[in-house]
Amino acid sequence: MSRFYRYRLPPWARKCITVIEKVTLPILIFQLIRTLLFPTSLDVFLLGVLTGLFIAFYLEWI
Repeated sequence: MSRFYRYRLPPWARKCITVIEKVTLPILIFQLIRTLLFPTSLDVFLLGVLTGLFIAFYLEWI
């Protein structure tokens, strides 16, 4: 099983990944504020997914 390398992907896929990487933090902050003000099950779930995605990008798993 080969490891996932970002540079093996086509250029359009690499660009999508870098855009998602750059946009994750502002959306995460907005979702955190929204969850603190109006907590619903969906908001907590989205916050967990976004936090996991941010950590995965930060630790360079993706």
